[in-house]
Amino acid sequence: MKKILLVGLGNVGEKYKNTRHNIGFQIVDAIASEHQTTFETDKLGDIAHFRFKGKLFILLKPSTYMNLSGKAVKHWMTKEKVLLEDVLIITDDVNIDFGTIRIKAKGSAGGHNGLKDVEEKLNSQKYARFRFGVGNNFSRGRQVDYVLGEWSKEEESLLIERIPFSVKAAVAFGTDGIANTMNNFNGSL
Repeated sequence: MKKILLVGLGNVGEKYKNTRHNIGFQIVDAIASEHQTTFETDKLGDIAHFRFKGKLFILLKPSTYMNLSGKAVKHWMTKEKVLLEDVLIITDDVNIDFGTIRIKAKGSAGGHNGLKDVEEKLNSQKYARFRFGVGNNFSRGRQVDYVLGEWSKEEESLLIERIPFSVKAAVAFGTDGIANTMNNFNGSL
């Protein structure tokens, strides 16, 4: 059975739970909820599994903190024997308007430290990434405070529809392939 690894990037701990930087965790949590599976703490992260349309989906929330995510990704790819083309990294992006989804088959880290570490540990830029736009409503030098800040009430109300849409997009990556997923889900609100 083909295995698909969906990795939500974020930071562990209650203080980061509802922050913009943890949208990756929020999306994989929503995938787990929709597919009625639960996470278990294991080596380098929390893991959940479910079967859907003939595929085994593996959900990963690395416990390594954002900037060291690559170690967990590499470990679980190796342990579960998941091919690079069957990995999707889900993360936030300040260079994209809030709520906009950008899925790509490969590319640069774009200044994102979590993606930089994944790229370094996998020794490749040829992995699929799902960037969820969190916007850039911050003043110069305040990016860290912004991404580690909690969602505004307005953003939270919009997430109610954007997270389910993101769940569909991430699962479609595993069932329909990267090209179809990009065609059907890339874009804004």
